[in-house]
Amino acid sequence: MTTYTIYCLALLIGVVAGLRTMTAPAAVSWAANLGVLKLGGTWLAFLGSAVTPWVFTIAAVAELISDQLPSTPSRKTPLPFAARVLSGALCGSAVAIAAGSWTIGAACGAIGAILGTLGGFGFRNRLAQAFRRDRAAAFLEDAVAIAGAAVIVAVLG
Repeated sequence: MTTYTIYCLALLIGVVAGLRTMTAPAAVSWAANLGVLKLGGTWLAFLGSAVTPWVFTIAAVAELISDQLPSTPSRKTPLPFAARVLSGALCGSAVAIAAGSWTIGAACGAIGAILGTLGGFGFRNRLAQAFRRDRAAAFLEDAVAIAGAAVIVAVLG
């Protein structure tokens, strides 16, 4: 796989983090745990431990549920926005560390998270208007994030 392709995948996993903060690290952690991502001996080796994928998966499921609640704050407010960017940077680093530059991967992941956060917000709002229901739009956004993460991990494998 070329370095360019790896950095594109780092950007795309960042987009997933922008859509759903915890879905991206859950996918990356499972990929590391199953040996798809070789993170042993790096500062990101903790992602491949036996417990980490389960913790991120539980957090991802909790996020999918809490996203349906009317009290959930907008993804564009400072704390959720920052969490998405940090998640994207972490996941981008993990994807790109094999290419030799986790810092470029982190930058790609962070940029992807910004794009995913803002683009996902606009996409979901347009879908909610078209469906006349936010819940249907949210479910579709969930499906895009989960499928996107699965495709990225499959391409890495």
